[in-house]
Formats: sequence, structure tokens, C-alpha cells
Amino acid sequence: MSISLQKGQKVSLTKENAGLKKIVVGLGWDEAQKSGGFLSSLFGSSGGESNIDCDASAFLLQNGKLVYKDDVVYYGNLRHKSGTVIHMGDNLTGAGEGDDEQITIDLANVPADYDRIVIVVNIYQAVQRRQEFGMIRNAFIRLVDASNNKEILKYNLTENYAGMTAMIFGEVYRHNGEWKFSAVGQGTTDASLGELANRYL
Repeated sequence: MSISLQKGQKVSLTKENAGLKKIVVGLGWDEAQKSGGFLSSLFGSSGGESNIDCDASAFLLQNGKLVYKDDVVYYGNLRHKSGTVIHMGDNLTGAGEGDDEQITIDLANVPADYDRIVIVVNIYQAVQRRQEFGMIRNAFIRLVDASNNKEILKYNLTENYAGMTAMIFGEVYRHNGEWKFSAVGQGTTDASLGELANRYL
């Protein structure tokens, strides 16, 4: 039975799911319906730039800090050097049902140095394209047991994130030998993945 989380809630993964070794982190979003008319044509972006390209990434932290550049797993570095965190590839539009991007985490083998894996999403070239999370709806993060495709939990981001260009969706973290998940849901105005990463230096 999948657990539905609210912002700020934490849940134990390995305690509640005996034998859990590997998870798939699924992230999804839809573009809000554009309202047509004079104002949108006046202020809206023109041409083929209208699709919102959200990019999911994972930061592997040591004692809560991002130590190495290659501890960022994203569309430009799909596989962590340990082989335990893998990005399944970039989705450029958010179109279609289900997960838009997925990141797998091999909990059983994440090196002991790493205590926290932060899952973030940023809008590619948000400032240049004049795009923000107010233009996105139905955003969610969910965790699935990779061994049987069973959904463990889901967190729907329901707050108003107008003006935000990036989002800290959630954290998978180690506590007293257990893996847990925290539903963060914090919007930021970081203009790039690099700016998001700087929060953890």
C-alpha cells in the first residue's frame, strides 16, 4: 500500500519495507494549460521555446555537504562513480503519463561516506525562457521498489510555486543504519543546477 506524504513528512524506507535494496525515484510534472489571447501573445515566449524542460538531478552528500563535482548525477553525468545512483535519461517536455524522469538508487550499496541523497528539479534556462514553476502542475515524486515495481510512497507538490525556478523535491537519507525519505517540497529561485548545488557546499 503506497503512502501519500505531505510536505515535511518523513518515513522510514528500509524499516517499513523489509529487504528493500534498490529504489526507483520517479518524478513527474505537466505543463499548465496556456491561456490564449492578446496578453499571452504579448508577454509569452514565441516560437519553439514554449515547452518547459524540467531536469531532475541527485546530489550525493557527505555529512550534509556536496564534496565533489561528480557527486551530482544529472543529464550530463548519468551515472555516479560508485554505480549506485543512475539517472535514466532526460525528458525534454514533461509530456505523457507517469514518471517524466527516473533516478535509481541502490540503497544496499551506496558507499558509507554518503549520508544523504537530495532529489532536485530545475527548469532548464528558466530565466532566458521566462519560465517558472507557476506554469507547472501535477508535480510529484514517488519511490518504487525496483525488485517488484511496487510504489512505496508518493508526494504530490500542491503548494503555489509561482516565481520559483527550481525545486528541492525530497531527500533519501541514512539515519541510525536505516534509509528514510523526507518530503521537502522547497521552491527556490536558483537559475541553474550549479546555483542549486551551491546550497550544499
